[in-house]
Amino acid sequence: MVKSGKKYQDSIKLVDRSRAYPLDEAVEVAKKACYARFDETLELHLRMNLDPRNADQQVRGSTTLPHGLGKKIRVLVFAQGEGVKIAEDAGADYVGGDDMAKRIEEGWLDFDVTVATPDMMGKIGKLGKILGRRGLMPNPKLGTVVPANDLPRIIKEVSQGRAEYRLDRNGNIHMSLGKISFETYKLVENLSTALEAVIKAKPSGAKGQYIKSATIATSMGPGVKLDLRSVASSS
Repeated sequence: MVKSGKKYQDSIKLVDRSRAYPLDEAVEVAKKACYARFDETLELHLRMNLDPRNADQQVRGSTTLPHGLGKKIRVLVFAQGEGVKIAEDAGADYVGGDDMAKRIEEGWLDFDVTVATPDMMGKIGKLGKILGRRGLMPNPKLGTVVPANDLPRIIKEVSQGRAEYRLDRNGNIHMSLGKISFETYKLVENLSTALEAVIKAKPSGAKGQYIKSATIATSMGPGVKLDLRSVASSS
């Protein structure tokens, strides 16, 4: 068993593991327990009362965080015709079609989000194995497949920072909430938005208590349990 370092052990002492914290207090505790020399990311971890094997208990989507994720998001747009100019004018970092697909097939992956117009999906379907395993494949359920005239909106949203969520094979959901250097109120508002999005995405097959437990933690820090009674309709 790997022994935790002294800094981590010291940070654990700042967290009362026997209690669940209200959202604002939880964020403050997580910030105090942060010890890494880099600007860590605050993450949300949810244990769901869902069976990922059942089709009617799947959860997947995205939400725009009010204060973003605190990092530069590189956006690639697959478009053609007028969509190319619209995407470029909207601030996309990379725009193209077959040329971009070829670069990706050759190993280029220097982007964070992929957006496409519907007419390009047939052309980029062959990239599914490459982009899919990295969570980069455009998907209508995530709002990243849109008509050309809607490109400015989605490019703006993903550039600001959208948090994606998906039930994993163990029945958990993990989301990024922003950098720990954010002011506390900004992280609290991002956290509230993330929780509300997951709650609204409650599938038809969900039974009983929807969210079993919720924890926030920085990239290197200890978990801080959330009191979900402070989140309306969390169950």
